[in-house]
Parts: sequence; C-alpha cells; structure tokens
Amino acid sequence: MTTTLDRTVPGDLAAQLPARLSLTPKTPLAGQLDGAWWPYARDLTTELPPLAAALEQCWGRITRVTVSPTRWPVVPHTVSVDGRALHVGWFIEQDPDKLILLSYTVGRWDLLVIPPETEPAAAARLMAAAAIPGSVLTAGVLMANEAVIGRGIRDAVRREATWEAQGGACMSPFGSPMDRSALPLLASPRE
Repeated sequence: MTTTLDRTVPGDLAAQLPARLSLTPKTPLAGQLDGAWWPYARDLTTELPPLAAALEQCWGRITRVTVSPTRWPVVPHTVSVDGRALHVGWFIEQDPDKLILLSYTVGRWDLLVIPPETEPAAAARLMAAAAIPGSVLTAGVLMANEAVIGRGIRDAVRREATWEAQGGACMSPFGSPMDRSALPLLASPRE
C-alpha cells in the first residue's frame, strides 16, 4: 500500500506566512539561477503576493511572472499584490522547475521552484545549491541531482535499519543473522 502525504499548507495560512527564499548574493558572476523559492502550496494566487512583497525590497516592483503550467494546476492571468495587478503568464517550453520574474526597472530573475511537498532537508540542499554565484546548473539539473541524492540517502537509511534489525555485528560471514549465543567464546587461560 502506498501512502501519499500532503505537506502543503492550506491557502489561508500560506498567505500569512513569509516567502521562503534563498537569493544569490550580488556578484559579477552570472549564473543560471538567481536563487530558489519554496512555496507552501501550488496556488499562485496565494503564493505570489508574499513572494513579490519579499522581493520588492531588493529587486524593485515585480510586474510580470512566468511559469510552466505543468507544475501549477491553475495559472491565473493576474494576481492582486498590494492593490495592483501582477501579470502571470505561462510557457510550456519553460523549465517546469523555474519561475521567471520581470521588473521594468531592474530586469529579469530566474528562481528555482522547489515543490511544496519537498522534505525540509532536501529543500535546504536545493536552496543552497540554487544560490551559488556563477553556478551553471539549471533548475532541471538541480532537481534531477536532488532526486539521486535523496534516493541515495533513503537507501543508506534503509540499509542501516536492516543491519540493525538483523543484529548488526552478529552476522555470519555468509550474511545470515547469528544468535549472540552462537558467537565463539573466548578461551579462558589455562593454569
């Protein structure tokens, strides 16, 4: 039986929480990404206002956002941000794991979008990797790398749990569990 956990936050609560962001420091090194964003849910109407508000302090007014519709169930044409309209567009050709932000005054920024259901440890790794100045890794490559890393970590945890459950060091040389009573006793010194 497979269980799916919904790690997203309800829309009304997500609107009250601050945006989870990791931005590349200002540097002359140009990279593929300008940071990462970890939304609480897959609802652009709820998630974009806190993101735009957080970015306006350092990047100026965000006027347009583009996404890939493969990761967002509904892509609205506009989202209200502080009484003004933030235009939202979509492109099928756009990397599904990337969000593009545009501003009239400053330019364009590309952010890795970490799925809301991502485990916190994996999200932390992705946020750190996306904020490395001058990185040539794209959003898709970072997500693929994390899938491999996450699978390796899960396999290691499972192997360790199996080792411990089967007696750990009490294994025969042939890989089968041994009862502790079957271990050889140290010979006592003879007098």
